[in-house]
Amino acid sequence: MLDAATTAQLKTYLANLRTPVELVATLDDSPKSGEMRALVETVVEQSPLLTARFDGHADRVPSFAIRRADGTAETHFAGLPLGHEFTSLVLALLHMGGHPPKEEAELLDSVKALEGDFHFETFFSLSCQNCPDVIQAINIMAALNPGVSHVAIDGAMFRDEVETRKVMAVPAIYLNGEPFGQGRMDLAQIMAKLDTGTVARAAEKIAAKEPFEVLVVGGGPAGAAAAIYAARKGIRTGVVAERFGGQVLDTMGIENFISIQHTEGPKLAAQLEQHVREYDVDIMNLQAATELIPAAEGGLHEVKLASGATLKARTIILSTGARWRQMGVPGEEEYRNKGVAYCPHCDGPLYKGKRTAVIGGGNSGVEAAIDLAGIVSHVTLVEFDSQLRADAVLQNKLRSLPNVDIITSALSTEVLGDGEKVEALVYTDRLTGASHRIDLEGIFVQIGLVPNTEWLKGPLQLSPRGEIEVDAHNATNIPGVFAAGDVTTVPYKQIIVAMGEGTKAGLSAFDHIIRH
Repeated sequence: MLDAATTAQLKTYLANLRTPVELVATLDDSPKSGEMRALVETVVEQSPLLTARFDGHADRVPSFAIRRADGTAETHFAGLPLGHEFTSLVLALLHMGGHPPKEEAELLDSVKALEGDFHFETFFSLSCQNCPDVIQAINIMAALNPGVSHVAIDGAMFRDEVETRKVMAVPAIYLNGEPFGQGRMDLAQIMAKLDTGTVARAAEKIAAKEPFEVLVVGGGPAGAAAAIYAARKGIRTGVVAERFGGQVLDTMGIENFISIQHTEGPKLAAQLEQHVREYDVDIMNLQAATELIPAAEGGLHEVKLASGATLKARTIILSTGARWRQMGVPGEEEYRNKGVAYCPHCDGPLYKGKRTAVIGGGNSGVEAAIDLAGIVSHVTLVEFDSQLRADAVLQNKLRSLPNVDIITSALSTEVLGDGEKVEALVYTDRLTGASHRIDLEGIFVQIGLVPNTEWLKGPLQLSPRGEIEVDAHNATNIPGVFAAGDVTTVPYKQIIVAMGEGTKAGLSAFDHIIRH
């Protein structure tokens, strides 16, 4: 199941085990059970503190439990935790074996203090880059608190259950049988939902902070670069972000980050945060900004947060990024995560053998259609323009696929469904005015970005597209307020461009401070 290099690496990691751990598998005679047996046997061979049994009686077959030898904690994998989930397997073994999680002590204490019974089920796909964060977070909870249990379920392997529960997007999290969350969540976000006092305590701590010389709002590539360059000047720097990493967390493959031939979004986001933390930067994560109050003459700028806290600073750098643009048609919001999706890598495996559509003919849309064509029965790419806008090499690949149709000059007008799931997409032919219906089960929307500036309307000068207008030094129309990245009017929304703009903004903020 594992190649020699991976096995050697696994053995190195498992040297950190402190206490015995038992793997208990529930198998049958199927090929997948055979693969699971091979995986479990390979894993336990890598440490004398690991043992295996194959007499489990779990409801899902094949599956296996990772159990602390004294029986005080366990977590389950229903399916083979390979691909993106191999790291989840390794960390589950380590945490069950006494190796401490890399989370803040205060957060871990909150997990240990939870009272009650919490049975989590998380549906994942092996190609989902957001799923490991959820699975690893809940596995940490299961390792620390005997009242928490968890089963991570491969949706592609347990398709009957996926159909019954109508799971159409991953990660899908259930708590005690009821929907709990959808999409990427880390341990702090999960705890904030379980322990409402977490938000109030965080707001109280933030409100008590002294003013910053540079406050960066947003934790994506632009925000990280701005914070590093400001902190390197020796000035008091803070970062407040709704989720550190930003949209990079939702990006699968990155192949145009110069000098690094290939990486993945979550990995890059983790590296960004690690780099920022090497400096004396105060990171305040899971905090959404709601209002910017420009400084009065000689005063400080203020940023109000959704938690109720307020931060003050001499200079502000706005790097709140952008989000996926929606079609804005009837039925889209109603069937979001019920057939309308925005991440083909995450959710594509749930549509195996089904008919789907991709909205958008740019690089993202064409890449999504190519990926889906290898999974689903048929893909229809729908583009508003009279021609596709993707790179020629991508268009050529798309047109070579036998199960893909391309429709141009098409205006999507409505998403139809039966109340529980998508059944069709309606579009209008822009040349003839005729309306058409495409019967399908899934719609993947890939039509560009919308800047996250709704909270900034008022004092800040925005473009007609809602982007923050900046000059060559990333300055806005408000003295002492700068902006960088996808949220601005700077063209070409690319990670490497955002980092460069964040660097300029950080240096410009420092220059403003020393001149005023």
